[in-house]
Amino acid sequence: MAVDMTPPAAAPAFLDSAGWGGAAILPVAGDASFRRYFRVVDAGRSAILMDAPPPHEDPRPFLAVARWLNARGFAAPAILHEDLAHGLVLLEDFGDVRLRETADADPAREQRLYAAAVDLLVRLHGEDAGVAAPYDLDVYQREAALFVDWYCPAVGLEVDTAGYRDAWDAVLAPLLDGQRAVTVLRDYHAENLMLLEGGEALGLLDFQDALAGHPAYDLVSLLQDARRDVPQAVETAMLDRYRAATGAGEAFDIAYHVLGAQRNAKILGIFTRLWKRDGKPRYPSLCPRVWGYLERDLAHPALRPVADWFAANVPAEKRGDPMQVAA
Repeated sequence: MAVDMTPPAAAPAFLDSAGWGGAAILPVAGDASFRRYFRVVDAGRSAILMDAPPPHEDPRPFLAVARWLNARGFAAPAILHEDLAHGLVLLEDFGDVRLRETADADPAREQRLYAAAVDLLVRLHGEDAGVAAPYDLDVYQREAALFVDWYCPAVGLEVDTAGYRDAWDAVLAPLLDGQRAVTVLRDYHAENLMLLEGGEALGLLDFQDALAGHPAYDLVSLLQDARRDVPQAVETAMLDRYRAATGAGEAFDIAYHVLGAQRNAKILGIFTRLWKRDGKPRYPSLCPRVWGYLERDLAHPALRPVADWFAANVPAEKRGDPMQVAA
């Protein structure tokens, strides 16, 4: 189903009140949510119009996290104007140069770009987690459940849901005990990192769901990217870089694989839901890559309870693009 990119009816009045009256409103993109984005162009200047329509979307978490990041020297888009009643926000325009396309076009720069993204996380993890809600066991379990709620029914599987939850409890609970929480942006990957200032600085997007959680999570988002193949050599080098900068040891390595498995199981459920519920059929084709990451993570000894559950409940022929598996 194509996203309707007709500007919202309230946009002209909103832009007029922001000092952008008469500006051209050009479609940029929708995303996996109900949010849509437009570029507003007027007399040599530009900005981004976020349409986050209530009741489906609430822009306030985005605004809060953006201001928290900017106050600490991180490049989130500046908030130029807002209308919460209509879900409209005018943002600083970071342009169109994303890490993803830059690395694809120039593999020689790939490692340097990912190093900058890792260094940004090192800085972020040096900050207190702020006012973000906790990324606790209940949240992890709700996310992991998306796999059994959406992927499994879509491919015709009836599975042991109680055993699934017990397996995740067994691997997640030790991970979270006593761990210092950091701000976790939760969708930190190559399509949400913009190259600024001649490509040397990184701008942040899509962070409205930030929580206070484990520092390994955003590294998983970056290095086990559902939308882009990250070479294993790059993944290994970036994990080494993070460990060298932070002193992270074996417990961090375990957390990386446990949270990798949790995130990838969640993504398989989300991508299936985007197809089945939201009419967005492009997402299932990304699932084979996600399965590859998940199976690698499940091979870690710390994941044995979850790996055993997958072995017993999800045959190899049911792992892949859910549209094709279900056909």
